[in-house]
Amino acid sequence: MEAHRRVEIKPGDGRKPGKKRESQKCVWCPQISRFPQIISKAVVSDEIVDIFAAAGLKKPDISILSDEFLAEVRGLPQHNLAVELLQKLLRGEIHTRRRHNVVQARSFVELLEATIRKYQNRAIETAQVIEELIQLAKEMRDAGQRGQELGLSEDEVAFYDALETNDSAVKVLGDETLKTIARELVATVRRNVTINWAICENVRAQLRVYVKRILRKHGYPPDKQEKATQTVLEQAEVLSEAWALA
Repeated sequence: MEAHRRVEIKPGDGRKPGKKRESQKCVWCPQISRFPQIISKAVVSDEIVDIFAAAGLKKPDISILSDEFLAEVRGLPQHNLAVELLQKLLRGEIHTRRRHNVVQARSFVELLEATIRKYQNRAIETAQVIEELIQLAKEMRDAGQRGQELGLSEDEVAFYDALETNDSAVKVLGDETLKTIARELVATVRRNVTINWAICENVRAQLRVYVKRILRKHGYPPDKQEKATQTVLEQAEVLSEAWALA
């Protein structure tokens, strides 16, 4: 029996979709280091195939977005492919981050949606939206390193972000105070959450008291405390699920 041959159709070679050149073979490599080459080979008449499956990846991973990778995407002749690919990568990473840092995920969703909306409304050209998505990818990649810069664990960064640290009224507390609050919140939440605690009103109410007590102790602006408390509890729900599985 003749061995099964896998073939490649290269874009722009003058042939109609569906025609195959038997003399050419396409080797799909699951290694992340070859992902840019896989992308360029995964185009058939400007349509998206399942690039991640072809690469042997279970899900998009923002960690592969090196400057070299992004340069490859920028150089793709099929601009619509570059836009779709970047969207898929970014949405996948946002989905992952939502399970750990709700504030950060929400911020990146807003930025991504704003960029795509401008593109769909033809307020910006395809080349520009690619640049904006690439910049967003870099910001998301850098955001993953904030814990090292702040001297906080990943959990502590999530609560630090819940404190509205960009608000001018909150900034006056100083970074060290905000980091101390984040550390105390993690310790307090860990001690008091249990499985399904979020649906137990007594536990939730008690945790709310603890959170507000920490905020007041460190001079957190009174008019900001209610919103911060709600965000901290939302963050606690997400992290408690991860802690329960750890």
